[in-house]
Amino acid sequence: MTITESGAVETAPPIQPAQNSESPPKRSAGNAFQALMLRLHFYAGVFVAPFILIAAVTGALYAVAPTLETFVDRGLLHTDSTGPAKPLSAQIAAATAVQPKLALVAVAPAQNSGDTTRVIFSDPSLGESERRAVFIDPVTATSVGDSVVYGSSGALPTRTWIDQLHRDLHLGDFGRYYSEIAASWLWVIALAGLVLWFRRVRARREKRSAGWLFRPDRSRPRARTLNWHAAVGVWILPVLLLLSATGMTWSKYAGENVTKLRQEMSWTTPSVTTKLPGTEGPAMPAGGDHAGHGGGATPAAAPNPNKAALVDTVYAVARANGVDGPIEISIPAKDGTAFVAKELRRPGVLTVDAIAVNGSTGVVTDSLKYSDWPLAAKLTNWGIQFHMGLMFGLLNQLLLLAVMIGLLTVVVRGYLMWWRRRPTKSEAKVALGKAPRRGALRQTPITVLVPFLAVAAVAAWFAPMIGIPLLGFLLVDILAGLASRRRATA
Repeated sequence: MTITESGAVETAPPIQPAQNSESPPKRSAGNAFQALMLRLHFYAGVFVAPFILIAAVTGALYAVAPTLETFVDRGLLHTDSTGPAKPLSAQIAAATAVQPKLALVAVAPAQNSGDTTRVIFSDPSLGESERRAVFIDPVTATSVGDSVVYGSSGALPTRTWIDQLHRDLHLGDFGRYYSEIAASWLWVIALAGLVLWFRRVRARREKRSAGWLFRPDRSRPRARTLNWHAAVGVWILPVLLLLSATGMTWSKYAGENVTKLRQEMSWTTPSVTTKLPGTEGPAMPAGGDHAGHGGGATPAAAPNPNKAALVDTVYAVARANGVDGPIEISIPAKDGTAFVAKELRRPGVLTVDAIAVNGSTGVVTDSLKYSDWPLAAKLTNWGIQFHMGLMFGLLNQLLLLAVMIGLLTVVVRGYLMWWRRRPTKSEAKVALGKAPRRGALRQTPITVLVPFLAVAAVAAWFAPMIGIPLLGFLLVDILAGLASRRRATA
């Protein structure tokens, strides 16, 4: 939700001017809080809504990207061959013949009949989190093509392009500021708008406020734009809050603080230990939460035909131990390190089981069931999968698409209300919509102002892309006030 039409918002009865203009009368706590939310909602809506608008457009594309990928890259992902699959070692050999100079790092066996196997290589010429995959027909053990894949979710170029468009507009680190501002302010604007709409509904229909909160008020045609703006915002609010929270975990500054917080609270994602018993060396992580949206690539390994031949054993052991979803088997770079078979993020797959196997003996050295993950790690994983449109497959993607379309209508209606509030007289010098009445901070009781400022300070520290624009809004408000006083004096 963005901008509120102050003419259509129920407010407290007019406050009589104080005898001393320097000390305006205090409002009640409820009305003061509403005035603060109105001011914040207005400025954030005017200045931040363009970022949210772009995020909504690119997010709508991102929501359907997994399904779009299945059509665009069908030739790589599927095959018409029927019959028993060749051993994984034979499929790896066929892929290695296509890319003999690259280091083999992993293989993702075909999950269903008609799917292809991905044999994945480390390619120094590619960017961060990118790898080279050769797609093998498992029935004939022949290559059907190769492509760059991104992250551990294995996004192909079409989905990767949409992913980067949504993430940074293909502007690199500079472009990430846009998405961080949008994610950081989306929940602030939405909750401020909810407060305003709830108080308006409560003031007009106190006995039926709960029901009317979720539907537009048709009794006032003149306020139709505001009513639909607010009602649609309430409908999509839960999803917006989830998208905002998960989006912040991917951001540059707030994301670093989220990572530190999770580490302090022991909410990090667990991983299996890859060190074989009786050997030395650090354990290699099996991938992170954000592997599908940047990060999570498997470290490079040296080509090792002997280890590639052990993949068949590892695959059989993983299936025998209940790791039965779509998996990727990481091939260790060094001796003394176990193979890791880990379930991948795929549409409709809710678990991420993992198992470490000694390829030489077929002995399971460590295992990690998704049911054993900490609750916070599960919630984080589910939130990320939902954000990526993978949690419930096509249904998830259609829901995200509908929410993004709804968000577009909310933003557009907000700007429409702002435009309608512009001065229309020919002598007006300002052709833009007016801000709500000034004086919200000065008329706010200390019992409301102090907690509000404390929450704002904590939010600004945790998410700098909240704090910096907030200071900008305050500066604009001060300058607008000075300009208004100067015009009044003149």
